[in-house]
Amino acid sequence: MTAQSQELRALPPDLDPNRLPQHVAAIMDGNGRWAQQQGWPRILGHQRGVDALKELLRCCKDWGIPALTAYAFSTENWGRPLEEVEFLLTLFERVLRRELQEMQAEDVKIRFVGNLTALPASLQGEIKRAMLATAQNQGIALTVATNYGGRQEILQACREIALAVAAGELRPEEIDEALFEQHLYTAGLSHPDLLIRTSGELRISNFLLWQLAYAEIYVTPTLWPDFNRVQFHKALFAYQQRERRFW
Repeated sequence: MTAQSQELRALPPDLDPNRLPQHVAAIMDGNGRWAQQQGWPRILGHQRGVDALKELLRCCKDWGIPALTAYAFSTENWGRPLEEVEFLLTLFERVLRRELQEMQAEDVKIRFVGNLTALPASLQGEIKRAMLATAQNQGIALTVATNYGGRQEILQACREIALAVAAGELRPEEIDEALFEQHLYTAGLSHPDLLIRTSGELRISNFLLWQLAYAEIYVTPTLWPDFNRVQFHKALFAYQQRERRFW
C-alpha cells in the first residue's frame, strides 16, 4: 500500500472521530447524466455507480461509520425506459453474485428493504442468498433500498396495524412510534444521521420519509459516479459543522 493510499484510508485529521454519523444514507443520483456527459449510453453510468457505492462502503468501514443505506431502485424507477430497468435489475443480480465473497471477507452484513416480492424471481433468490450468507457478520451494515418507496412503506405499515386492530390483537391506544416502526421495512435499523444527495437535486424523492425526520441533509452537485472519498470527506466535514437539534 502506498503512502498516499494509506493517507486516504485514515480518517482525515480535521474530522472528529467522536462526532461521526453512525448511519449514513445516500440517494445515488446522476448515473445516467454522468454517462451522457461522457458520450456513453445511460446504462453504463449505472455500472460506474456500483463502483462508487463500493468505494463509499469501504470508506465507511475505514473511517468507523457502522451503517450505510443506499437508495438503489425506487418504486418510481419502473417508469424508466424498459431497457434501462431490465439492465438495472440484471446488474443488481450480477453484482450480488460477483461481490458476495468479497462482502464475506470484509464482514459486511447486507440487508435489502422494499417490496422485494415484485422483483424478478432470480433476483429475489440472489437477495435471499446474500442476506442469509451475511446475516451473522459483525462489520458494517449495508442496507440496499430496492423497489422502495417511503409512502408505500408507511401505507403498508398502516395496513398491518389496522388488520391487527380489526382482529382484536391490538388496541388503538397501544399504537405509538415504537410499535409503528416495527412494521416498517427498516424495522431494527437505526435512523440515518446524515443523508447525502448527489447531482444537486433538492428533494428526498420518497426515500425514508419516516426515518429521515431529524437527519442532516447534505446536497452536492457531484454526480454519483464521481462521488469519492474526497467528496465524502466534504460531506462529513459539513455535517460536523452543524449543531444537531431534535425538536
